[in-house]
Amino acid sequence: MLSNCCAVILAAGAGKRLKSKKPKALAEVLFKPMVQWVVDAVRSCEIEDICIVTGHGAEYIEDYFGDTVEYARQTEQLGTGHAVMAASEFIKKHSGSDVLIMYGDAPFISKDTIEGMYNAHKEAGCTCTLLSAVLDNPFGYGRIFKNNGKFEKIVEERDCTAEQKLIKESNVGMYWADADRLLFGLSKITPNNAQHEYYLTDLPMVLAQSGDNVDSYPIGDNDETASANDRVQLHQLNKSAAKREIMRVLNNGVSVMDESGIIISPDANIGRDTLILPGTVIKGKVTIGEDCVIGPNAYIEDSVVGNGVKVNSSQIYCAKVGDGTRIGPFAYIRPDSVIGENVKIGDFVEIKNSTIGARTSVSHLTYIGDSDVGEHVNFGCGTVTCNYDGLKKHRTVIGNDAFIGCNTNLVAPVTVGDGAYTAAGTTVTDDVPEGSLAIGRSRQTNKAGWAEGKIKK
Repeated sequence: MLSNCCAVILAAGAGKRLKSKKPKALAEVLFKPMVQWVVDAVRSCEIEDICIVTGHGAEYIEDYFGDTVEYARQTEQLGTGHAVMAASEFIKKHSGSDVLIMYGDAPFISKDTIEGMYNAHKEAGCTCTLLSAVLDNPFGYGRIFKNNGKFEKIVEERDCTAEQKLIKESNVGMYWADADRLLFGLSKITPNNAQHEYYLTDLPMVLAQSGDNVDSYPIGDNDETASANDRVQLHQLNKSAAKREIMRVLNNGVSVMDESGIIISPDANIGRDTLILPGTVIKGKVTIGEDCVIGPNAYIEDSVVGNGVKVNSSQIYCAKVGDGTRIGPFAYIRPDSVIGENVKIGDFVEIKNSTIGARTSVSHLTYIGDSDVGEHVNFGCGTVTCNYDGLKKHRTVIGNDAFIGCNTNLVAPVTVGDGAYTAAGTTVTDDVPEGSLAIGRSRQTNKAGWAEGKIKK
């Protein structure tokens, strides 16, 4: 039902108190800009037509979202009503439907709230419905003034009388409105207030005075209204979000012994009976299977991790890890790597843009880059794939059941066949046939008495 609707997200504020060169809406909560949280909530309701109103630092927001949304520029910051006016052409294209208006710095607004508010809006036959919260300390919020239960107006904090400041029902900056009545209401807003700005909060009053049915919808969880105007508040938002995400995974069957230093993305899915240990950071779109042990001090970003995986003090970026694999400590899995099932990636191992077959062991002090490695391969300590010739990257191919001796250098492009061996200390520059042993090192020469003379000197 909401797929026929559209959304306008206001993100023109500079956020001067954040002391950032970027607009306020791009301030990050759990590594994700606040405005992205809002866009995700809107899209979770199947609303795809989204217009973001930009102003200060517009290029940052436009670079971030690219062509995935539409934009309207608020060239002068003359108030929130003026910001929505900037999106008038977008709203006109959706005549006959409903428009969701949101602020881009409210990261915790949920799908349930958006949908619940929309259902109430339609059932009551409203042309405008505003989201409200009953707050013990509503300082800074516009107060919702009603007469015998009927909406009359919103009064901004700075314009409130002492009596009006006692009202606890407050506007929290989200609206559903009929597109055509929204445009009508915007045309009637005037800047007759303390700031000489066009307040969006005047819109419901204008429509109510014109005989439209206007009402408020009380939010179920006041925490959804949280925002940040400075770095201290942003810090508190991050702490709150981190706690919420830990509670989410706990309720899904994940274990957390001690939450110290644990950060879990809201876009992460973690399977039951997985244990997350202290110092673990899970960023972006991450999927982790069941029965894993992640941490301590692990970092996983935009990756897929199978069942029964152990990741100890290691980092994984944009990669895929198969079931039963052990990684770390101090391993580094770089983008576009695919690690098979029951693989061992040990200490001080780096894997880059490579495929590692099942049951392969890369135990320590090894670099594998731009390589295709088969199953049940053993890498000795200190192996290096020499994949870059100064101009181009080249691939190394290693077959199944191969044995790569300690301190082997594989100079790509090169292929080691199935079941082939390389002797310790070998530099491989030519293909090694299946089942062969490659020895590529200079013959040892012993010089008798040389050391004794050196010591005397």
